[in-house]
Amino acid sequence: MRRRHFLTSLAAGATLPFAVRDGRDEIALRAGVVRRMPQAGAGRLTARPPARGTLTLPAGIHPVPLPDGREAQLLVPAKVAASAGAAAPLALMLHGAGGSVRGPMRFAGEAAEETGTILLVPKSRDSTWDLLHGGFGPDVETIDRCLAWAFGACNVDPKRLAIAGFSDGGSYALSLGLLNGDLFSHVVAFSPGFIGSDEPFGNPPVFISHGTADEVLPIDRTSRRIVPSLKRR
Repeated sequence: MRRRHFLTSLAAGATLPFAVRDGRDEIALRAGVVRRMPQAGAGRLTARPPARGTLTLPAGIHPVPLPDGREAQLLVPAKVAASAGAAAPLALMLHGAGGSVRGPMRFAGEAAEETGTILLVPKSRDSTWDLLHGGFGPDVETIDRCLAWAFGACNVDPKRLAIAGFSDGGSYALSLGLLNGDLFSHVVAFSPGFIGSDEPFGNPPVFISHGTADEVLPIDRTSRRIVPSLKRR
């Protein structure tokens, strides 16, 4: 499944199948396979879309105001701005290790515009997400703040709310998405390395893709173990 097909499915409200597909990684950013379990109750998000939201932002890319000045951006597609405030899907996209908001915006921005999907892209506090440093922490708070701000600035369809990421961001999307399956309607991971949670909330559909020639996060050590584990759940 290409990124455009994923966002098209999200915009249409489709249920994504759980599968592993052959593909080519654009870049590999982290060596090794890591699995660290968070403390009980950690990683839960509190932000929720209101029953009836409104769009207060024009089309374009907007900085998300965060108290610590960390970078985060929200893309409002022209289709969303022109839809008279109708509820739109939103995709929270997480970068890989060493990445920034520019990568996911470049990775999925065009498809978001084409499908009318609001795109929210935060930046991790360190070079990668906190779970890979030992547990959920400040990055969860940042994502919660970003979501709360997006829900206040846009009319988001709660039935079409995805979390997705690449490499370390894919691992984080799986871990955080399954812990918050009562919030996210779709969980998507491109080339993930691990899942850091065994306590799912809700039962969102999961889509995983991974390149068979990945030398940094080899598919046999990662997604081909992750997929059977999730299926057994």
